[in-house]
Parts: sequence; C-alpha cells; structure tokens
Amino acid sequence: MQFVGGLKQFRVAAMAMMLSVASLSAPAQTQIKGAGATFPSRVYERWTQGFADLNPGVRLRYTPSGSGDGIQQITARSVHFGGTDNPLSPKQLSEHKLVQIPMLVGGLVPVVNLPSVGANQLVLSGEVLADIMRGQIQRWDDARIAVLNPDLKLPSLSVARIVRDDASGSTEVWTRYLAMSSPPFAAQVPVGQKPAWPGAPLRAKGNDGVAALLKTTVGGITYVSYDRVLKDKLAGVKLRNVSGATVAATEDAFRAAIMASDVYRKGDDAASLLAMPRAEAWPLTATSFILLDAEPKDLASAEWAARFVFWCFMHGDDLTRGTGFAALPSRVQARLAGRLMQIHGPDGQVPKFMAP
Repeated sequence: MQFVGGLKQFRVAAMAMMLSVASLSAPAQTQIKGAGATFPSRVYERWTQGFADLNPGVRLRYTPSGSGDGIQQITARSVHFGGTDNPLSPKQLSEHKLVQIPMLVGGLVPVVNLPSVGANQLVLSGEVLADIMRGQIQRWDDARIAVLNPDLKLPSLSVARIVRDDASGSTEVWTRYLAMSSPPFAAQVPVGQKPAWPGAPLRAKGNDGVAALLKTTVGGITYVSYDRVLKDKLAGVKLRNVSGATVAATEDAFRAAIMASDVYRKGDDAASLLAMPRAEAWPLTATSFILLDAEPKDLASAEWAARFVFWCFMHGDDLTRGTGFAALPSRVQARLAGRLMQIHGPDGQVPKFMAP
C-alpha cells in the first residue's frame, strides 16, 4: 500500500506565501498559548519546541488539559488555539466563530497489566472489549476472552477498569467505537467526553494519568494513545477489526484506516476513521484537530498561532514520522491555506503571512 501523506504539490504552490512568512519577525516576549487534547500532546511538545527554536522571540506553550477544556478555553479566548480529538460541527464553529484545522491522525489502544501477558499477545474483539468496559465481563479468564485467545494462559484475576476522570475527546472516541461494536454497550453507556460508567471504575486524569495508574494496578485495563504505548512500554491489545482480521496498532494501520475513509476518498477531514472496512486498518483510529479564533481582536498573536499551524503542515511528514501518529493525506493538507484565510482581524485583515 502506498500512502500519499506529503505536501509535494502544495509546497510548490505555497513558496510565495512562505516568503511573506519569512519576512515576519516576532517582537520580544511574544507568548502564544494553546490547551486541550492530551491524545496528541507529546507530538505538540515536539512541534512547539521546533517552532520556538526557529523563532526565538516566540514563547509557545501547549497545556494538555483534555479536549473539553481545550474547546472551553478557545471559546472563551483564554488561549490562542485549542486542541480537540472530536471535530465541532459547522454550526458550532459558526456560533463560536472558530476555524477548525485537522492536524494529524493517531490511534487509541486498549492496554492491560496482566501477569505473563506481553505486548500484542492478548486479542479482543470490539464486542468483548465493550462487555469488559461496561462491567459485564469481570474476570480475565472469562470464556469469551478465552475463545479469542486459545493459546494464551489467562490469569484468574478480576478486571480493574480504568477510565478518564476529565472531559476527554479520547473517551468520546473510545465510547463511540464501543457503542458501534455492541448494542448493549450503546444502550447502557452514553457516548461522550465524560460518560456515566456503570459500576465504580478507577479514574485518573489525562493519558499520562491513566497510564501511570495502570502500571500499579494488576488486572487493569485502560485506553491510551499509541505514542504512550511505545514510550511507556505498555502491553497493548490486538483487536479483531470489522474485516475479521486481527491487527495491532501501528502507524501503517492508522494509514490504512485513513485510506479506507471519507477523509481520503471524499476529502472530508471530519469523517470518522473508526472501524474502517479494510483488513490492515486499526479500528480505533482518530483525527486530532486545532481550533483557532476566526475573528481575533489581537491579530498579531493570531498571526503567530496560524503561522505555527502552517509551519507544522509544511514540515508535517518529517515532524510526524516515528511519533506514533500519521500525517494526513495531501488532499486534506492542501486545504490548509483556505482554512487560515477564514481568519480576519478587527478591520477584516487576513493574516499577513498568507498575503500574496
């Protein structure tokens, strides 16, 4: 499979705009603040540091506080950009005067802490995973898990569910996938950023919080972004996807999900990447977005926030490769300039770096 993830044609068309970007200089102590989704936060740390190294007059900080908080903060204009793992509707964007930019694609991964069970050894289906997370399957040696793992010695342990305690876009993606996989789950657990979970699962804040709690909880299961699986050496679970194939989370498996989706086929960057009908596709794949003020009162700061986004896209392939995330298809990336042109200052000015 060949994945088209670059900006080859877009880079050529953008060279004139890059000249105007290069002509900008940051005044001393320019501060740009972002907050929101924890799902891509470690990649954003890498990106913000790279951008700051090239622009020493800019201090750019991203606080991983959860998608719900990111939406609230950009809506209140307490940050220059907000991160979310769930796209807002056109109506919401219009109501709050926001511009939505897709940034990258990654995967959520079920991870476990089970004695003698290593990475990618345990296999689950969406239906069985849903029964675990709603508390219907309460032991790891349950017959429904055993059927999927005939060659694995399952421990005789109680299941300890760990969920996010903050309003999380990852949780919304997670519950949406489980609801798609299981009608009983859909009837019992509402899809959302902070749903009412049955029973009394353990709770922690953020990707890092649930990962840390998992490490100290024998019999535990939770959900984290794939980059955390790699960095923290967690035991990821393989999933049976809708094509009947058993797959592990990888960057290639995220690309396969993109290629099977309307993100690639129709250029709809808000289309779902969950449970795509392709044998190699990871079923828990999702796009992460940045929200920008469409009508900023402080155009100078807005220009630097938009310039950061543009820089990330111009270097997107190199910046994303090896991070545990995948770059967006070029046909999605190429619409970036048009999205940023939707930003207008108090007198209708378009951000300077986009001027011809």
